[in-house]
Order: sequence, then C-alpha cells, then structure tokens
Amino acid sequence: MIRVMLLDDQPLLRSGFRALLNAEDDIEVVAEGANGREGLALARKHLPDLALVDIQMPVMDGIETTRQIAADPDLAGVRVVILTNYGLDEYVFNALRAGAAGFLVKDIEPEDLLHSVRVAARGDALLAPSITRMLISRYVAQPLGAEASPGMEELTNREREAVALAAQGLSNDEIAGRMVISPLTAKTHVNRAMTKLQARDRAQLVVFAYESGLVTPRNR
Repeated sequence: MIRVMLLDDQPLLRSGFRALLNAEDDIEVVAEGANGREGLALARKHLPDLALVDIQMPVMDGIETTRQIAADPDLAGVRVVILTNYGLDEYVFNALRAGAAGFLVKDIEPEDLLHSVRVAARGDALLAPSITRMLISRYVAQPLGAEASPGMEELTNREREAVALAAQGLSNDEIAGRMVISPLTAKTHVNRAMTKLQARDRAQLVVFAYESGLVTPRNR
C-alpha cells in the first residue's frame, strides 16, 4: 500500500486528488494539510511514502517544506513530489535542489497522476525525459559556472557515463541500451553513483550532474 500525504491550500484540489487516489486498491491518502508547517507535523506523525506538495502555500511554501523533510533523518523514507500550476514553474528547480523527487502539474490527467504516484513511490525515473530536458534548458543550462559536487571524483568511468545519461532523462532501460549493458547493471551504476554523491534520488542526481559540469547543454 502506497501511503500518500496531500499538501495544498486549495480544499477542492485536495478533495479531488484524495477521491482519485483512495479509489485505488494500492494507494491510501493518510493525511492532508493546507500549509507546509502543518505538513511537517503530519509527515512526522504519519510517515507517508509520498508527499504531494503544492509549491506555493501560506505559512511555509513547498520549497522550504521539501528542504525540511529532506533534512530530517526521521523522514528519510518520505519522497516529495511538487505540485505546480505550470510545467516549468520558476521555482521547480529550486525545489529539486531542496530534495524533491520530481514534480507534477495540477491539471495532470487522472491516469497519469496514478502512474506518477506509483513511479515516485518505487523510486524509479521520476522526471519524464521531455520535462527533464525542458527544465535543464531553462534553468540548469544557465552559465553559472561549474562546481563539482562532493563525491563526483569517486565515480568510476562507467558510473559517470550512467549519471550523464540519467541527467539527460534516460530510463535505466535506455541507459542500458546506450552503454550496451543489462538494465540491472545500469540501475546498479546509477544507484552506486547516488550513494557516492549522497543524492536523495534520481532528480537530485540530475541537479548534481549539471551543477558539476559533468553534463552541459551541448550534450543533449
């Protein structure tokens, strides 16, 4: 059972998401709140597998909520997915930096929401390749100067190659095809890189890869 927490200051949206999610046999909404401060208390009480968090809320916004969840060892099992009204909200990249596992637009189709919740809960590719590339082109690819993330020098050549491909939005199967290895080996390379870089998930791996200069816009 996937246990979900909803955080949004719009009751109508919460009720719609709750009804849709609770109608599934493998998903349960265990808590909901209207702001980040309330959400933190609920997260500590219920320990959901996944938190769907509005990026703009009163009292404490989605970015700070994400940052505090990601920094709390007791909430290490809580994956945060940001909800936004726009596919490329100006705050989304900051949310990924803060530790979000990915993001969804609020007008997402019901079947896509259910699929995304399941994908996020199991920790697979959390950002669709097209969304990843758009996000990178608009925010990460700005000339800010590369600064290597701690642990980047510890990566093997194969791990660096896998990270570069993951940063372009490729799934494990697609990485395997590019590297001519099995999907399981590709997943192992990615997971080992995440451990060395202390990346919370694949979304943060994308951030590290671009901030360190491992991948640049010319590689897309």
